[in-house]
Amino acid sequence: MADKTLWALILGCSSGFGGATALELARLGYNIFGVHLDRRATLPHAQEIAGKIREAGREAVFINANAADPKKRKEVIGRIQEQFQTQPGTVRVLLHSLAFGTLQPLAGDGTVVTQPQMEMTSDVMGHSLAYWVQEVVAAGLMEQGGRIFAMTSSGGTRVMPSYGPVSAAKAILESHIRQLAMELAPRGITANAIRAGVTDTPALRKIPGNEKLIETARLRNPYGRLTTPEDVASAIGVLAQPGAHWITGNVIGVDGGEDVIG
Repeated sequence: MADKTLWALILGCSSGFGGATALELARLGYNIFGVHLDRRATLPHAQEIAGKIREAGREAVFINANAADPKKRKEVIGRIQEQFQTQPGTVRVLLHSLAFGTLQPLAGDGTVVTQPQMEMTSDVMGHSLAYWVQEVVAAGLMEQGGRIFAMTSSGGTRVMPSYGPVSAAKAILESHIRQLAMELAPRGITANAIRAGVTDTPALRKIPGNEKLIETARLRNPYGRLTTPEDVASAIGVLAQPGAHWITGNVIGVDGGEDVIG
C-alpha cells in the first residue's frame, strides 16, 4: 500500500462541492479522477479545475460522461484499472456529488412529477452511489483506509416547495451510506454523508425560491454567512486523514452551526 499512489474519484467534479474538493485533495497530495457532465458552455470551468490540479503538481484525469449511465460507469472503472496497471494506485477517496434531478410537486392541480422523473432523480442522486461503490470495491480499486463520502442536504429531512423528488433521493442516499458503512467496515472502508449548510452553488440556484433560502440561511447561521464549497472541501480533507478511521455511518453537518438554530 505504501508504494501506491493515492487517488480520489470525484463524481460531479466540475463545480460546487465536487470542484472544491478536487482542488483541496490535490493540495493534500491526491491525484484526481473526475467524472463530470458538461456541454460546451460549462466545459471551460471543468478544464480550469483540471488545470489547477496539474498546477499543484498532481495528475488530473477528467472524463466528461453521465455518471449515472451503467455503460459509462464501466468505462470509467476500466480507465482507472488501466491507469493502475502502469502506475500502481488506490482510490483512497470516493466522493458522490451528483446534483441532477427533477424539482416538481408530488401532487396538486398543476404540473406534478412523473414516474420516470421520480425514478431518474432517485437513481442519479441516490442509488448511483451504491452502484459506483459496488464496482470500485469489486475491482479492488479501494482498499483498507478508503473513504466514501456523499453530499446530502437538510432537505433530506425537511419539506420545501417542489423539492419532494430530491428530498426522497437524499433520504435514499443517507440510507445507502449507513448500509455501506456496516458492510464495508470489515474491509476498513468508511462511509459518511456530508450535510452542507445552504451554499450558493449552481444546483441551489435551480431550486424554486432559492433567493429566500439564501436570505434565511444568512440570518440563521451563527457566522452570518453562507457555507462555501471550500468549507465543505476542507472538512472532507480532514475526514480523509488516517486518524478519522473510526468515523463512519454518519450524516455529518458542515454548516457553521446553521442547522441547530431554530
